[in-house]
Parts: sequence; C-alpha cells; structure tokens
Amino acid sequence: MSLAINKARLDNLASDIWKSAERLRGKFKAYEYQNVILPIIVIRRLECVLIKWREDKRAEVSARRPGTAEKELDSLVKNMEVGNAPFSNKTDWTLRRVYEEDPTLLEENFRAYINGFSKNVEEILDKFDYRDTIRKMVTNNRLAPILNQYKELELGPDHLSPLEMGYVYEELLRRFSEQSGEEAGEHFTPREVIRLMVELLDIPIPDRHISIYDPACGTGGMLSVAKEHLLDRAATPEEKARVETLVTVEGQELSRPNYAICKADQLIKDDKLARVLLGNSLIPHDPHGREPGDQFPESKHRFDFMLSNPPFGVTWGGKDGYEGEARKLKQTRYRAGMPRVNDGALLFLQTMLAKMKPADRGGSRIAIIFNGSPLSNGDCGSGESEIRRWILENDWLDAIVMLPDQLFYNTGIFTYIWLLRNEKPGSHRGRVMLIDARGQFEKEPKSFGNKRHRMTDAHRSWIQERYRQGWDQGYADERVKLFRRQDFAYHKVNVVFWQLDENDLPAVITGPYEKAFTAANLKKEQEFYQSDLTFRIHAKSGDEETTETLVLTPGGDAAGKLKPLLAEGPEILSVEWTHPHYVADDEYIPYGEDIQAFLKREIAKPIIRWKDSPQPGYEILPNKYFYRYQPPPPARELLEEFWELEKEAEKLLEGLGSSAK
Repeated sequence: MSLAINKARLDNLASDIWKSAERLRGKFKAYEYQNVILPIIVIRRLECVLIKWREDKRAEVSARRPGTAEKELDSLVKNMEVGNAPFSNKTDWTLRRVYEEDPTLLEENFRAYINGFSKNVEEILDKFDYRDTIRKMVTNNRLAPILNQYKELELGPDHLSPLEMGYVYEELLRRFSEQSGEEAGEHFTPREVIRLMVELLDIPIPDRHISIYDPACGTGGMLSVAKEHLLDRAATPEEKARVETLVTVEGQELSRPNYAICKADQLIKDDKLARVLLGNSLIPHDPHGREPGDQFPESKHRFDFMLSNPPFGVTWGGKDGYEGEARKLKQTRYRAGMPRVNDGALLFLQTMLAKMKPADRGGSRIAIIFNGSPLSNGDCGSGESEIRRWILENDWLDAIVMLPDQLFYNTGIFTYIWLLRNEKPGSHRGRVMLIDARGQFEKEPKSFGNKRHRMTDAHRSWIQERYRQGWDQGYADERVKLFRRQDFAYHKVNVVFWQLDENDLPAVITGPYEKAFTAANLKKEQEFYQSDLTFRIHAKSGDEETTETLVLTPGGDAAGKLKPLLAEGPEILSVEWTHPHYVADDEYIPYGEDIQAFLKREIAKPIIRWKDSPQPGYEILPNKYFYRYQPPPPARELLEEFWELEKEAEKLLEGLGSSAK
C-alpha cells in the first residue's frame, strides 16, 4: 500500500463538503455542524458500497441466468442482499431517489430509508443521534439541500480508499473542532506517523493468532494502517490469507461520532476480525453505569501489539472528569501512581502496560505518541515521576523517537513516540535508546491545518535503521544515544544552610514575625532552626502597652513559655524576632552522585542539615541530551538585517501615507 495520495484533491473534496456545513450557519450552532455532515457522508459512503455490491451481484446472476427479466433480477439480488452483504437496506431508496420523489414526502421517505438499514448500520446512526438531527434539518429547511449535495457524491471505496477517506474525515473533524471553539485535545494521527509506529513495532506476518489493540482508537486509523501494512508486506497469497485470518484488531473509543465513523469503516471493509467498542478505556466497566468503561479488562484480555495516540492534555479528574471511577483501579492498574488531573496521557500508557502478555508467553510491544508533558512533568514523588520510575525500573521502556514539529493537523508541537516492551532482547536490556528525528521531514506542498511537514519513506527508513542498528557497540551517530535507566534518575535533596554576612560569618537577622503567633508555629520554627530564637512581643492590655521577651531554646517548651504571656488575653500589636539566617532549598542531584560532595561544591556555604527523598525522581529530557550550541550571528550581520527591516518599514509607511491621500 503506497502512502502517496493526492492531498490537493482530498483538500478540495473536504472544502466542498465544508461548504455544506457553512450553509447551516444561522440554523444550527457551530458545535452541531458535525452532527449533520458526518452522518450523511457515512450514509452516502455505505450507499455507494451497497450500490456497487448490487451491481456486481446483478452481473453475476445475469451471467448465470441470461435472459432473466429486470424485475425478477432485482428481486433475486434483493433477496441475496440480506445475510450475504456486510450490511443491507430492505428498501429500494437511495439518497437520489428520496430527493427526486415528491418533496412533500421528503422526510417520510428519508426516514423510511434510514430505518431500512440493517442493525449494524442502525447502531452507527444511533451513535450519531441522527434521527433527532433529521427533525432539526426539517425544521430548519435544510434536509433537501443536504440530500441534493450528497446524492451523487462519489464516496465509495473504488473512488476513495480507506486511507484517503480517513484524511477527509480528519480534515473535517479538525475544522469542526476549530469552528466550535473546542480544545484541540484530539490530534489526528497522520498516516505516515502511524506507518512509522507499525514498522518500529515490527509486527510479523503471522503463523499464529496475533492481536493488535488501541485504547483510544478514534476513527480507527491506527488499527486500519497496522493491518494494511501487514497486507502490503505479504509476499504471497498464502501470507495474505494468514494476515486476513490470524490478525485481530481491537479497540475502544469514547467519542460517539468517532466511534460511528470507525464502525462504518469496518463495515465497508467487511473485516470480521475487527472489534471496536464504545466506552472509556480508563475506567472499570459497569453495565449499569452512566457510561461504558473498559470492556477489554486485563483480567480477560491481553494483546501482542498495542499502539495509540491518546488525546493530549485532556482532563480526567476534578469536577469535570471521571476521577472517582478511575481511582477504583488505583490498587491494580494504576498502582504506580496517578498523574495530575488535567492530563490523563500516562493513564492510557498504564492501561496498555496492564494488558501486556507475560514475557514467558511471548510478551508484548507498545508504541504510543505523547507530547512533552509525560517526559518530565511532576516533581520527585509525584504521580508522573512514580509512573516513570515504575516503567524504567521494570526495564519496559525501549526507545523514544523525537519527531519533527508541525506533523499533526490540530497542533504544531513536537511529539514523541515511546516504544515499550516486556521481552527485550539481550542487547536492549537495561538500556533506553533516544533518537533525534526532529530533522526528518520535508515541507508539505499544501498544508492541512497545522500540518506543514511530512515524513517520507526515506525519513521513516532513516529512523528504522537507527533503531535496528543503534544498539550495536561501535555504532556512531550523534542523533542516537543510549542511556541506562539510572541516567534518568535524580535525588531531590532538601538542604538547610547558613546564609553568610558581609564578613563571611553566619548571619543573624531581626525582623517582624508575620505568621500567627501560636505555640504550633513556634514549635515549627524550633524544629527548623534548631538553635536559640528570640521573640519580642509588643502587646496592649487596657491602656498599657508592654514589650515582653521570649527566648526559645532547641527542644524547649514553646507552649509552656507562651501560656503565661497570653494568660490575660492581651492584644498583640506586633512580634519581632531574631533568628539565624538559614536558607532551605531543594537541590536536584544526578542519581548516584555523592550528595555531600555535590552540596559542598555547589552551595559552598556551611550546611546545617540535608535530607534525601525516600525514592529517586525520574525525568527524561531529550532536548538537553541533544543540545548543540549554536553561536549567535556576528553583530555585522544583525546590523545589516536591522537596516533591511528598517527600509521595508519605511516603504510600508510610505504606502500607507499615499493611500490615505
């Protein structure tokens, strides 16, 4: 399967379809556009498949039974349709016939057509909530124009491959999300990136059953490309048959429209080994719950290969999330930790890791796309750091590929492919490879949204070569680096040290005490400073103002000393205190380095005490590891550039002046 497609043609098609959405303005709200447009596209594409199936069957029957009358032929084909075609419609309607019949019966005939589809199509339309949308189209006088636009649009697989249709869907979904002002949480994955992920997973032509899984499958692109890639690699009819009969693809999707599109795509391809379910893969499934949860629980389902592009930066907790349900898995699937509530990316990875097959049963491999947050968000001991620690200390992280920016439709940010496996070969064990592929792209001839860069076959081959060969000793490439897991670890050390005065002597300072003057707070000061503290309390009793001095020694009874001062309930006007000038700070020290030597070298002041964190923190900083200093341009070049800009500005101002006249 070639990845070369005519993007200009597809962009024109998407733009034509988008015009029908724009005609809804004033009648529908922006967020409702996709409820009208996406279902009619799916219906027309299914209709094209069904019309083609009927034509082929008519030709087949005519060849076997020449001279059969047209009406009898129609009846025979119609009877064959139910039970033989991947889906069916018991009526004789098409979009064209509905539109061209009596306009006073337009809604009635269209609903009859919709209701005539088989149950597998009915489920798709139900997930679009399409019957209610039909009512709104009729009320707003938009049903006839929509049917007119789509009744003859060539959307069948013989005109648009699943790959091409995927681009059209995703371009439309991108525009819908922009129009309705939604957060760009879903970043549809370019097919060349999915292809790279599949190639890096090295899925074999099977000689036994293998399973491929995506917990956030969207419109099904990951699963489709994975299987298409295997069919493309199959060198013989026998190998192709093994792919078709031994490879199952399974996934789950939370968005109802995306799920409906994915199911329609499966029907069109008639892939009987594909299984996609509606629901939230991050929470346990309760048949009686508000929304379906994970219907592939790890207690019953384990997968050979998993790949996903989960939504970036999407809230899973707090008042708008499903934190309570997710935390039901805290002692099992999420036992390593829970990330911050505004980014659930690492929950998807933990979900996939929980579904790995044990290494003694062949193990599993994972490819997942992240933005930069899961690499380093979260301090030592936080949920994110603990999840990274769990992954690295189990030696599951195999490699991270740094991708170019501007590859995705809805975002221009840099992204990363994480490769994980629990059956590492000997040369990989205890090591993690980082590949800097940020330069592996070429410009798109025409941008799709934020997608201005693309990866060609040559770019993907460049990455694959380094991933395959970079483990060998002696392999030299500045864009490939190998690390031990400890290289990502660090100590977080809380250190208290003297601040020195102008004579390099320990400083003592006097100033206002701005906290509440309570025994509890004084006890905290004692514990921190562990030295004498002097407090001068300015108080007022009646008309008399007094100043009392309180000296606390380390371990002294703060409550006992404070009680007599406050016994008569004076009004405390202010408190001044004298204390050593200690500074408390957190130092982040590379794991394994001598902490005392580091503190002595870096702080260079008398250390009072220090305390290491109970466990190391973990972060991965690819930009730091591949940083290369680039000197600024010479001052002469900067000055020349400045004067060029100055001249351009003068010309613009002159143009504005002449136009004003």
